[in-house]
Amino acid sequence: MKKYTYSESRDTRSGFGAGLLEAGRQDEHVVALCADLIGSLKMNDFIKEFPERFFQIGIAEANMMGIAAGLTIGNKIPFTGTFANFATGRVYDQIRQSIAYSNKNVKIAASHAGLTLGEDGATHQILEDIGLMKMLPGMTVINPCDYNQTKAATIAAAKYFGPVYLRFGRPVVPVFTPEDQEFEIGKAVMLNEGNDVTIIATGHLVWEAIQAGELLAQLGIDAEIINIHTIKPLDDNAILNSVRKTGCVVTAEEHNRVGGLGDSVAQLLVKNMPVPQEYIAVDDLFGQSGTPAQLMEKYGLNAANIVSAVEKVICRKVDQSAQVL
Repeated sequence: MKKYTYSESRDTRSGFGAGLLEAGRQDEHVVALCADLIGSLKMNDFIKEFPERFFQIGIAEANMMGIAAGLTIGNKIPFTGTFANFATGRVYDQIRQSIAYSNKNVKIAASHAGLTLGEDGATHQILEDIGLMKMLPGMTVINPCDYNQTKAATIAAAKYFGPVYLRFGRPVVPVFTPEDQEFEIGKAVMLNEGNDVTIIATGHLVWEAIQAGELLAQLGIDAEIINIHTIKPLDDNAILNSVRKTGCVVTAEEHNRVGGLGDSVAQLLVKNMPVPQEYIAVDDLFGQSGTPAQLMEKYGLNAANIVSAVEKVICRKVDQSAQVL
């Protein structure tokens, strides 16, 4: 198992703020809009350097999406900023009609996604956003894993033409990916090559998958670990090549089991290479109020549960092989 270390922990939303500033420096067409959450979205540095390219819309998220769509007609590259719950569920009609349907070059920056929003509870912990966004034709869905990758993803999104949903979170998490990484939309990152099982993770669950891989190595299980930062378009080849070798898969995400990364992987496999699969995800439930760590434990989104899922899926693989024989 390849060893990953880190020297600091930072929130992925700060990675977005740093990436937005750099994207603004690289391209004068980049503009930012916010729904009264400047501090939460870490937009302060962009506003300080480019005050004429920032628009405070207030608590009017639907209006913000319409304005962003309009700005693209003047060749602007707008990033809209608010909490993931408000950036998707509250304004789905505006995104569908004004952005996705006409393929507007809007970047929807969604912070505080998933359970790890924490104490604000179920009303703010959206667990359906990936499903909502990936169902929109032409929408690119990105869910990076740490500060550095979120910064790189934001810069890449600014250079990419078309609507993008960029999802990130509130809590501090280990920073373990390279600072100078090249982010390629739709291209998975191989974290560890293995032969016994494929673990496909996204967002905050990538670090948990790495921790699980170390535990599995102690048990003599050789896990292949893939970081899927882009859920749509999915890197089909990376997944199929891995599963062809390992014969089973575990998907891990901070999202509802229904409609997330796991379902995208299952759709790919059932058409091309059916194998046993286990899900690490919230099991079709709403969240609750609690600390991020408490909630990840309660809903089984951690390394220990990934290890259990791997043991289960390997048993299923062995049983399936025995039946074939």
